[in-house]
Amino acid sequence: MAPMLIHPQINPVALQLGPLAVHWYGITYLVAFALFMFLGVRRLRHEPYASLSGTQAWSRRDVEDILFLGVMGVVIGGRLGYCLFYKPGYYLSHPLEVFFVWQGGMSFHGGMLGVVGAMLWFAHSRRKPWLQVADFVAPCVPTGLAAGRVGNFINGELWGRVADPSLPWAMLFRGAGDVPRHPSQVYQFLLEGLLLFVLLWLYARKPRRTGQVAAAFLFGYGVLRFVAEFFREPDDFLGLLSFGLSMGQWLCLPMIVGGIGLWWWAGQRPVARST
Repeated sequence: MAPMLIHPQINPVALQLGPLAVHWYGITYLVAFALFMFLGVRRLRHEPYASLSGTQAWSRRDVEDILFLGVMGVVIGGRLGYCLFYKPGYYLSHPLEVFFVWQGGMSFHGGMLGVVGAMLWFAHSRRKPWLQVADFVAPCVPTGLAAGRVGNFINGELWGRVADPSLPWAMLFRGAGDVPRHPSQVYQFLLEGLLLFVLLWLYARKPRRTGQVAAAFLFGYGVLRFVAEFFREPDDFLGLLSFGLSMGQWLCLPMIVGGIGLWWWAGQRPVARST
């Protein structure tokens, strides 16, 4: 058998201060929020946001408020999405455990729905077009997803499917048996994190029709996550579903279709300009 990499089994606790434990995963969340703020401030220089004035103008305060609401949306939506999409029967029988977030269990697709709700609230309260808000946020999200995948890798969780032992980067994960696996966390870091960020950031630099940047995110994430799921071990309590697809892939299909539909619909509208 060819030599294989072994997961370094990093201590999930980055810093211990008496009874207080600071976990690497929590740090990656903080990094994700910091990156959003950093990119959001720079997004203000892009059109049409740089030229909007009066009540339509965007400011750093708007970025801070979107971040605050987005954090709540990620946490609440991510937890509820996991309970509803992945273990509905269990949590219907144990409803109080929905609040036991320390037991783990978050869903990206649920978190995305939570963020959508947060953006709707922000758009309504600031009297801004919702799709304009979505276009602003979309390019700032993938780096946060990348940070989250770093946390998954550090924790040695959400590992990949069994890989050919000859694969140079096949890896042994603690708790996953003695078979080589794809480091799917790294794949997702590269695909739905870095690659999606570069593509979206470049796409959003030029004026687009309102809604097209958000549509590009939906389509891009849906496709890249769908591909990555072929290398990620499906949840053991679900396995593969109809047509041999995982739950993650089934949840990506509406994103892909919705992204195509939104991009086409937005294409029938005029290019976003300052007002």
